[in-house]
Amino acid sequence: MELIARGREADVYALDESKVLRRYRHGGPTDLESRLMTHLEACGFPVPKVYDITDTDMVLERLTGPTMLDVLARRPWQVSALGRVLGGLHDRLHALPAPAWLPKRFSTADDDRILHLDLHPDNVVLTRRGPVVIDWCTAGAGDPAADVAMTLVTVGSADVPGLTARLGRGLLLRAVRRGSLTDPAGRIHEVAEAKLAAPYLTPSEAAWLRRCAAGASC
Repeated sequence: MELIARGREADVYALDESKVLRRYRHGGPTDLESRLMTHLEACGFPVPKVYDITDTDMVLERLTGPTMLDVLARRPWQVSALGRVLGGLHDRLHALPAPAWLPKRFSTADDDRILHLDLHPDNVVLTRRGPVVIDWCTAGAGDPAADVAMTLVTVGSADVPGLTARLGRGLLLRAVRRGSLTDPAGRIHEVAEAKLAAPYLTPSEAAWLRRCAAGASC
């Protein structure tokens, strides 16, 4: 099999022109992840089609197109438009009530919604049918403000070198806020604290998150 992508937890292999194999190196939440993606597809939300699963593997639809991050790197002048797209994807997702079997994360009192909780530009593939959201292993049920906040702290803390990248990041964060109807302000510091538990943080990412969690402007 041809390795076509490598993430922090899983590798993606091409099976043929229409399917890929996503393989978790140490096992993953494939049952829950595939169940949610199938549910979202039935609801009309853009996700890859699920064909088969095992304890470690998922056979998924092969998507054709660059990630949003790839496009941002090549066409930085599109940062505001793409940020609004990212914010709009949040709103589309948060219009969907969370099914009872989805784990609670940043839960509300009585109206939990489906949260991706890792919805950043590298997890959006820009296909001919439109943007498609991938990598649902951290998803849960809860407050939409926490989901938008997680996008903001993930992008804000990302260890991206260079002045142009930093300026582009600020534009992207403002565009995400404009593109979504949800105000994330009440969840920012809480989400930054939770993000500190993520594996593979660089020292600079962890330092940024600690400042944000402590109440600094994020």
